[in-house]
Amino acid sequence: MVKHIAKRILVTIPVLLGIVLLIFFMLQVVPGDPVTVMMKEHLKEDVVEGLRQSMHLDDPFFVRYYHYILDMLHGDLGTSWKLSRPVTGLIAGAFPYTLRLAVAAALFSWIMGIPVGIISAVKKNSLIDHLSMGVSLFGVSMPVFWVALILQNTFKNVLPVSGVKSWTGYILPTIVLGWSSAGRIARLTRSNLLEVLRNDYIRTARSKGLSPLKVITRHALKNALIPVITVMAIQISSLLSGAVITESVFAIPGVGSLAVSAINNRDMPLLQGTVIFTALLIIAGNLVADILYSVIDPRIRVD
Repeated sequence: MVKHIAKRILVTIPVLLGIVLLIFFMLQVVPGDPVTVMMKEHLKEDVVEGLRQSMHLDDPFFVRYYHYILDMLHGDLGTSWKLSRPVTGLIAGAFPYTLRLAVAAALFSWIMGIPVGIISAVKKNSLIDHLSMGVSLFGVSMPVFWVALILQNTFKNVLPVSGVKSWTGYILPTIVLGWSSAGRIARLTRSNLLEVLRNDYIRTARSKGLSPLKVITRHALKNALIPVITVMAIQISSLLSGAVITESVFAIPGVGSLAVSAINNRDMPLLQGTVIFTALLIIAGNLVADILYSVIDPRIRVD
């Protein structure tokens, strides 16, 4: 088990370096001079040249990439051109808002999605099944910004629709961000449980006189939820990285809003830092999913 986990961790290292290289390259070719962005216009030539040298802008591409990797390993993602503050500090200040929103949305999606999927599977082709899957499909299909605007207009006199001054400010964003994920989990739980219920060992358990509830809880769910748990682990990182629209609509000062601000201000170090941080979250989520999957199902472990 330890060997398997170590291999999975080692595999993520070249993936992360490749992602950083791709992001670094894409943002380096974007038009615009960082010195002009930082210091505006009408600068003396010697000042401009000094800034370019201090920022390694005159170095070859791979030299700059090498310096960036070294700085990144020391926790330095550069300095914001617009705010003149360390990118790492800006992300650290914004991340708690994103984390709270993502965790709340994940819990909402799990609490809603798994029971709905189980009920739909048990009541296959019933009215409850059709209604549940219809609502789930609606949640998966509708754009996040559209659902956010609908909820804002509907509950504007009841719940906060902008900012997070108290915990109530997270209620609507949680529903908006978690609804789509809840729909996916419900549909996945239903399909997996229906497949498991057709297996021979389930028929054997029923023939022994076990109640339907015990058959579901003791035998069927254990195997049906393996793919669901994997998706749930990946889902947290996806919610952390996918909260950009939700944070923007509800004015939540998280990492997503930070990235939008960086785009609007052409602040490449800040944008680069937020994208790399998001990629790191996704890689970490996939790694956790792999480890959980191997813990639950030992057959996939690599010796």
